[in-house]
Amino acid sequence: MNTAVVTAATLFGIIAILLGAFGAHAFKKLISPEKLASFEVGVRYQMYSALALLIIGFQLDFSEYSERLAIYSIISGTILFSGSIYFLSFSEYWKTNLKFLGPITPLGGLLMIIGWTSLLISFL
Repeated sequence: MNTAVVTAATLFGIIAILLGAFGAHAFKKLISPEKLASFEVGVRYQMYSALALLIIGFQLDFSEYSERLAIYSIISGTILFSGSIYFLSFSEYWKTNLKFLGPITPLGGLLMIIGWTSLLISFL
């Protein structure tokens, strides 16, 4: 499990850096400043998750249910939260109606909250 968590962390980190760089340069020309600000929130939360998962992957043994729940919730929540923000940020540029992704963003946020709460429970 540690290898899988550290691998997910590094992939999240790599993708966050790549998307952050594109957002700071190339995407400025493609999407509005409001959409770019949302995009950057997705990148920021993805990097927070990457760093947290990296630390957790090296520190925990995942023998407790709360530790496993924390990992699954943080990973799935980050994918839903940041991923939906990325797609929604480009919906105008792609001229595609992606409003159905709107409810996915808070669901991803809720999963991340559950993950962090589970992590707290594992420490207590």
